[in-house]
Amino acid sequence: MDFNDTPEEAAYRQQVRQWLDVNAPKKREGADPEGGDSMGASKAWQAKKAAAGYACITWPKEWGGQGGTPVQNVIFGQEEAKHPIPPNPFQIGLGMCVPTVMTFADDETKKRFVGPAIRGEEIWSQLFSEPSGGSDVAASRTKAERVPDGSGDWLINGQKVWTTGAQFSDYGIVIVRTNPEVPKHKGLTMFWLDLKDPGVEIKPIHQMSGGSGFNEVFFTDVRVKDSQRLGAEGEGWKVSLVTLMNERLAVGGATGAGWSQFMETARNTPSMDGASALQDQAVREKLADWYVQAEGLRHTRNRTMTALSRGQTPGPESSIGKIISAVQMQELANTAIEMLDQYGIINDGDLAPEDAAFHWSLMFAPGLRIAGGTDEILRNIIAERVLGLPGDIRVDKDIAFKDMPTGR
Repeated sequence: MDFNDTPEEAAYRQQVRQWLDVNAPKKREGADPEGGDSMGASKAWQAKKAAAGYACITWPKEWGGQGGTPVQNVIFGQEEAKHPIPPNPFQIGLGMCVPTVMTFADDETKKRFVGPAIRGEEIWSQLFSEPSGGSDVAASRTKAERVPDGSGDWLINGQKVWTTGAQFSDYGIVIVRTNPEVPKHKGLTMFWLDLKDPGVEIKPIHQMSGGSGFNEVFFTDVRVKDSQRLGAEGEGWKVSLVTLMNERLAVGGATGAGWSQFMETARNTPSMDGASALQDQAVREKLADWYVQAEGLRHTRNRTMTALSRGQTPGPESSIGKIISAVQMQELANTAIEMLDQYGIINDGDLAPEDAAFHWSLMFAPGLRIAGGTDEILRNIIAERVLGLPGDIRVDKDIAFKDMPTGR
């Protein structure tokens, strides 16, 4: 593992730093992409990056990228994070949706959508999860049926849930069932659609963190053309795998309060005997565990950087990273609030330690343990694809979807 930039990478990092010093915002505008002012700031920053070729560095130049390397993309992300940039409502679209469109759509569709997306003019969301399926994408019950007028169009009916950013998105990619007569993985088809079309109803879900980042989306006779299909009819599972593999990278690990902030808070919090909570043996043991985990994640990211720098394909680092970081975020925040005792109920950034970062982490972490694949899904990936353990027994593998028991 090499922790140092190559000469070429160091030169690129310097180039990026110089550009950011001149062009990056000097102060953060807004913290929630649902807000009007912050959305305007986000779109302006995205357009500025796109004009300079920094919006999607690894994309081909003809699509607005630099034709750069993955490690250059990582370098830009590292340097950009040092500046007070606005929220990024484009992550899902540019990280998952538009790459799927670029892979499976026709040239006319790609020309229509790629440019506006990379410039931040249009926002995309991914419509996969359903109330009855959870992380089992192949259990989709939202259906698409041919319109019986010979046009070749489709009518979509059903419901999706946990759709991030749908309330401010313009377009989306959706996985639907087009053939219930075959096993669940074989009867799916993917489409792109306009989220402003008649029959699309978007309802934000109020979260315990106070935000409404997720949504329910209902489809009632939403008409889409066959030209909006991504991939072959019935091949939606194969198409969705492209999206899901990109999702592992786009969602990534956790942010929020870390071990160093916890240590500082513990140092300044008295325990029952009047000494600093940092002197408590149980607190110190937990702190040591979190430090070791954080260092493990840091070196795992370094392995990814080394692989990218050598032109290699990284392994399952993203799956490992999210399992560790999301669970740590929840445990660390819960311990911090318990340590604060009665003062832990104060969720006010002006009064609570670390600007109430522990409270935010506690409310946000449960959702992060679902987003981008649940803990259980990611553990299965690691067990089966890394450790070589046998896969789960699937009794539904060869059963037509219409014959699967529903629990009713």
